[in-house]
Amino acid sequence: MERLEHSPERYSATMARACSGVISSVMAKALHGASGVGKPFVAAYANTMSLRPFHLAFPVRDLAEARAFYGGLMGCAEGRSSDEWIDFDFYGHQIVAHTGGEAGDRASNPVDGHDVPVPHFGVVLTMEDWHALADRLVAAGVEFAIEPTIRFKGQPGEQATMFFRDPSGNALEMKAFADDAMLFAR
Repeated sequence: MERLEHSPERYSATMARACSGVISSVMAKALHGASGVGKPFVAAYANTMSLRPFHLAFPVRDLAEARAFYGGLMGCAEGRSSDEWIDFDFYGHQIVAHTGGEAGDRASNPVDGHDVPVPHFGVVLTMEDWHALADRLVAAGVEFAIEPTIRFKGQPGEQATMFFRDPSGNALEMKAFADDAMLFAR
């Protein structure tokens, strides 16, 4: 992305290009001019709106189990694979199950009255997709570390969340917000 230390007119045009369809040039100008919000906020906003897929590699004890869990139950399309690893399309992100044993320590932290597994990974889904996945996991008899629930009810950052483990013990959190703008709310 171009440096954003230019005139307000050039800055707004640069932001419009950086946001390429995510927010319009009108919105980029409004964020800079009318709101009085500074450049760091707008640049950070633009960076979150041009999100690139993440890559995560993690250990599994058995590739057939991983294939059944991530490919079958979770519905993740399989990409490349070998005798030692499998790529999965995890809601547009690349996760790679590598043979190498089970997940490490099973620590937790208290959050909103629950013991949240640490470490964990997951995706922020739409509310509709979150409910569909929760229903599928419940129907499949998945054991939840934290049952599907609404966390921080009535507060900034209210979210639907659920925690569960794959067959190798890796903790996943799938969540959704009624309003995605609340993702980083305080």
